[in-house]
Amino acid sequence: MPIIKPFMTSLRFTSTMGAGTGTGATFAIAATEFSTDAGTAFPSTFAFYNLYINGVLQPGNTSTISTTTITIPDGDAENAGTPVLVEFVVN
Repeated sequence: MPIIKPFMTSLRFTSTMGAGTGTGATFAIAATEFSTDAGTAFPSTFAFYNLYINGVLQPGNTSTISTTTITIPDGDAENAGTPVLVEFVVN
């Protein structure tokens, strides 16, 4: 049975699809393009993250994430003003 840490918090990062670069499978938004109080990089360790596009929670296989970018395949097909929110649950 995994050990559950007693303290968990969340970090939220907001941006728009227009901040992304690339097309198709390589479409990505850099962490530095997100507004947050937590700095300019995504956390290096976290329990899980949620991706919201236009306020709608996306399935887990919709994106991949690193400390510097989030890749959203075919995100370039969205309107540039579409809001993107990434929420990390950190323990």
